[in-house]
Amino acid sequence: MRAVGFASQVAMLFGLLIISKAEIYIVTVEGEPVISYKGGVDGFEATAVESDEKIDVTSELVTSYSRHLEKKHDMLLGLLFERGTYKKLYSYRHLINGFAVHISPEQAEILRRAAGVKSVERDWKVRRLTTHTPQFLGLPTGVWPTGGGFDRAGEDIVIGFVDSGIYPHHPSFATYNTEPYGPVPKYRGKCEVDPDTKRNFCNGKIIGAQHFAEAAIAAGVFNPAIDFASPLDGDGHGSHTAATAAGNNGIPVRMHGYEFGKASGMAPRARIAVYKALYRLFGGFVADVVAAIEQAVHDGVDILNLSVGANSPPATTKTTFLNSFDATLLSAVKAGVFVAQAAGNGGPFPKSLLSYSPWIASVAAAIDDRRYKNHLTLGNGKILPGIGLSPATHSNRTFTLVAANDVLLDSSVIRYSPSDCQRPEVLNKNLVEGNILLCGYSFNFVLGTASIKKVSQTAKSLGAIGFVLAVENVSPGTKFDPVPVGIPGILITDVSKSMELIDYYNVTTSRDWTGRVRRFKATGSIGDGLMPVLQKSAPQVALFSARGPNIKDYSFQDADLLKPDILAPGSLIWAAWAPNGTDEPNYIGEGFAMMSGTSMAAPHIAGIACLIKQKHPHWSPAAIKSALMTTSTTLDRAGRPLQAQQYSGSETCDIGLSNTF
Repeated sequence: MRAVGFASQVAMLFGLLIISKAEIYIVTVEGEPVISYKGGVDGFEATAVESDEKIDVTSELVTSYSRHLEKKHDMLLGLLFERGTYKKLYSYRHLINGFAVHISPEQAEILRRAAGVKSVERDWKVRRLTTHTPQFLGLPTGVWPTGGGFDRAGEDIVIGFVDSGIYPHHPSFATYNTEPYGPVPKYRGKCEVDPDTKRNFCNGKIIGAQHFAEAAIAAGVFNPAIDFASPLDGDGHGSHTAATAAGNNGIPVRMHGYEFGKASGMAPRARIAVYKALYRLFGGFVADVVAAIEQAVHDGVDILNLSVGANSPPATTKTTFLNSFDATLLSAVKAGVFVAQAAGNGGPFPKSLLSYSPWIASVAAAIDDRRYKNHLTLGNGKILPGIGLSPATHSNRTFTLVAANDVLLDSSVIRYSPSDCQRPEVLNKNLVEGNILLCGYSFNFVLGTASIKKVSQTAKSLGAIGFVLAVENVSPGTKFDPVPVGIPGILITDVSKSMELIDYYNVTTSRDWTGRVRRFKATGSIGDGLMPVLQKSAPQVALFSARGPNIKDYSFQDADLLKPDILAPGSLIWAAWAPNGTDEPNYIGEGFAMMSGTSMAAPHIAGIACLIKQKHPHWSPAAIKSALMTTSTTLDRAGRPLQAQQYSGSETCDIGLSNTF
């Protein structure tokens, strides 16, 4: 009673204070969550189960204890603060005992001092960290036949995706060419309805679709017009990861009139449960992600894919993996859910890992045996290597090179960075038509305000035969991905080769005394970059893939733990994309995208874990992780020990660019 009286006095005093700007906090309180409660509270029997069992969340024992915890959360807040001075966003009951609340820093300090409160952490942000990889991994001839073929691989196993949502109309998730999907009684998730179309997001393949944005809304960064208050993917990332793990088999990847192969998930028959907690412009908040994970486990997923990670090590806990996010993952594993998380893209630097939990599978990214290369042949006979998924210019012909800066309609438009070739209206079509347009790769491409896709569109609209994009200045370790385009085009990534191109152009181009071009004499031709080159030096650790060792705190001291756990393909991965997604400018409006990142590696492991779960339904997450790690190879295709990819300016066509987590 004395504690309650003190709390009431604090609340009255607090009402007189000037409150600072509210923020989101994740609060954990004393008392076990459902997953680990072994009894001891009067009137409530134990809800914890053995590690090889799943909790029946529909049982009266679980629901009554769950309600009890939520009432305690509400009571604590009601005792400490006046109504209207706070907003509870979520109650966490199944995996951790706590809640997310929107309060001022002063209120957070009061909570820290309140009896029964274990921790108060200010919410932190997270970010979103295929056609060939099933064959590369040997699934069609190895694993799939043992489970009845690709049309049975992953049958009735549910993979939960905490990501940016899904584009449900994509053929990778369609059911019209498959055997009908039956019900999955163990799964209890729900399917939200699109507020605009009033259509359900589920179809039998997709069996759950929910979104979580309370923290994003409270933070004032959620925009329903572009973020979509529904499970709809406004980014593309979530559709890509879901298709990589569980997309339908044999889906043609077509762009610009070319087919780049047929896409397949690792477990084509697995079910997809969507828990959208990531958004296009700002990423996401841990409070929303934890709520999504808790809901996924409550709903009965078997596997959880997290192509998401913190922006940096948590500063609020002494140990990186003892914060509320990693504690939630621990309870998810206790509940029998296998978790694959992307390791992060901070490589090749040590201690760049962003997946800290010892109890989950942290996945690094590998490059596989497929490379896309192209070349530019100059009129002087020099051949410059580059990248570009494009058709070739007409065989046995060369074409005049014209630089964007030399074909301006008005010199005053120089303020628009015309060398980026993003604005066709500032260039003279009469000078560009029938020639190869020469453009410059500026920092705008890194920022995302310029794109290779737009260069291609500019060149095409002006009647150019093709385009060349030359990188003149680059930071060490900068990485590039080839981008599919519909006309001949190439990106020269090696600065020294770009200089050779520019020198050749300047020497051969005649100008008057004002610098205006009198005659364009530089010529060249672009090779065919559509066909991949297969190499034996694979797999290799991708240059961008985060490295260990794991760290134990914000000061980057080593933890007694080796991470990442396993390597999977994560470079140049073809998979589904959301046509309405705007995060990656090179794939706006497209149905497929070729992406790189540990985000692409994690769903490979989630999908393969799904196949193991299908074969051994009673195996624990630890057993599945052990099976994956102890049967993985330490040798490349040539029988040599696995290597890490090395950056070399002369071999940049082998390097992949990605801001994807």
